[in-house]
Amino acid sequence: MSVARVTEISATSTKSFEDAVATGIARATETLRGVSGAWVKEHKVSVRDNKITQWQVNMMVTFVLED
Repeated sequence: MSVARVTEISATSTKSFEDAVATGIARATETLRGVSGAWVKEHKVSVRDNKITQWQVNMMVTFVLED
């Protein structure tokens, strides 16, 4: 049996939502061991001069606690 913990993170990208997710997971795995998945909870974009300038995601990252 394993026990997992969930932590919320926010990540941004100037390319896409997919890149924001990848950036967030890459950063989370630098600090957290045992990352097993993530749930993208919210999407947001920033707009300037009628163009999207930034994509943001808020994610719930799950990681398994070590024994």
